[in-house]
Amino acid sequence: MSELEDVSHHIHDRISSLQRLLDLSVVELPQNKIQKLGQELFALERLLEEFEQCVCQQKEQLKHLKELQGSFQKDFEDVQHLKDNIPAHMPRKKVPTNGSEPLNQKDAADVQPAQQENVKKTNKSFVREMEFITLPEFESIPQYMKGRVSYDQLNAAVQSINTAVKAKYKILHQSVRTLNNHARRLHQRFKDQETKDTKGQYFVVEDDIREFAQVKVDKRFQGILNMLRHCQRLRELRGGRLTRYMLL
Repeated sequence: MSELEDVSHHIHDRISSLQRLLDLSVVELPQNKIQKLGQELFALERLLEEFEQCVCQQKEQLKHLKELQGSFQKDFEDVQHLKDNIPAHMPRKKVPTNGSEPLNQKDAADVQPAQQENVKKTNKSFVREMEFITLPEFESIPQYMKGRVSYDQLNAAVQSINTAVKAKYKILHQSVRTLNNHARRLHQRFKDQETKDTKGQYFVVEDDIREFAQVKVDKRFQGILNMLRHCQRLRELRGGRLTRYMLL
């Protein structure tokens, strides 16, 4: 923009100079003045050509800027759409419990004491949770199995099961002496439901889901459990007139 202004000021000065020469044309001009006038006119013509070129360049730049503005506006609308439609339950990346990269001997020596100390502190309070369903997994479920259940509704069920699992094992990880009467009865019920096949595993039954997640375990929810089995999030273990839903 400053380049155009400079050319414009220069042209204005030239025109002013010509205007003064024309004002003096009422009197007879010497030959050198006539030559000067011709030179000024020639210079003014070149300046006008430069000015026209600058105007064309500015038009091209303005066109390019408008195209950029349209591109930025589209990107902004896409980002705003993503922001307004973030799923309520974001699937989390699975991280191997034993790590995926080997440690050298020095690193292992440095990390091992800290790991052992950390395990001692957190092992008793650790509760495994079910991973949320990813969109590709949801799309892989047969339509007859999905019915009218949406992606968000399926992950809401995952959250409900995780709520029940955490509540159940929070009670199991506490000392019985610290529990009230109701929690003690639940603690005993949980213990009675365990078998040799559930040792070291996390599971819930329908009563746990009803009590801790406040969810109605009806035919529709049973269909959701089938979808979770299809996605390998849980498996059923039956026995003693009880169905245990084991987390995988």
